[in-house]
Amino acid sequence: MPIGAFLLRRLGLGLVSVLGVSILVFLFLHMIPGDPVDHLAGGDATADQRKKVMECMALDKPLHVQFGRFLGSIADGTLGQQCPDPKGKPTVMARIVEVFPNTVALALCGMLVAMLLALPLGVVAAIRRGTWIDTVASITSLSGIAIPMMLLGPLLLMWFFIDLGWLPGPTELGPAAIVLPAIAVGTHLMAMLARMTRSSMVEVLGEDFLRTARAKGLPETTVIAKHALRNALLPVITIAGLQFGSMLSGAIITEKAFARPGIGLLLVDSISERNYPVVQGCVLVIAAVYVLVNILVDLAYGLADPRIRRA
Repeated sequence: MPIGAFLLRRLGLGLVSVLGVSILVFLFLHMIPGDPVDHLAGGDATADQRKKVMECMALDKPLHVQFGRFLGSIADGTLGQQCPDPKGKPTVMARIVEVFPNTVALALCGMLVAMLLALPLGVVAAIRRGTWIDTVASITSLSGIAIPMMLLGPLLLMWFFIDLGWLPGPTELGPAAIVLPAIAVGTHLMAMLARMTRSSMVEVLGEDFLRTARAKGLPETTVIAKHALRNALLPVITIAGLQFGSMLSGAIITEKAFARPGIGLLLVDSISERNYPVVQGCVLVIAAVYVLVNILVDLAYGLADPRIRRA
């Protein structure tokens, strides 16, 4: 299939998925108990203030009119109006654009930490499988997922911020302040990637083309790095891409622990406030990014494996 036709097909399926997610979220939000006007206007709000919030969110209109208004806000790029308007950001898109770069930066740094830890651990464990090195590498990788995120974040803050004072703590957004959140996110992801790298490498190390490469006199490092690891990367790319899409939806616990504003934290706060426009906008952006990341993962397959590129 030509790459253009492939992209059009995947984009079309992605748009259908995003639309389906938007419809489900819209319906589920209106099934949640509680009055959103009470949460947003406050218990001591006047009748006029309550009326303004209700009109802003179109709660005085039928459901089909509200959904049509939401689709219209997607078309004009605003994703709806914030009700009330906090921090001078009248539209949902303006609020998301304000916090989304923080989540992207955290996801990229977390993925970098995960790959730097997972690939060496997985490769070493596969090459030395059955030995104590394999055991140590496996225990190290599994420890990342065994420690709950809600515990790892505070532990890192206690060690490196409170006790040692090496790194900035919560509420800061400088380059150094992202180190601890990235370690927390990356360590959790590292376990899955390391196990996947090991199992894929063990399978590839028994293939005939590696024996051929060694018979040609290629150095062992070249055989492992260029031939074995490259062919073992496909399942690793799959997991990494899916997890990266998940991290872009917001490492909620990490953002909460380190007081980092991001789309995940914005989504949780908006749900608790019953802020329908912001919740719908956040979910729409998250779904769109997730679909886009999956398309990029499919394209990365071709770069990693020439057989798929030719197909």
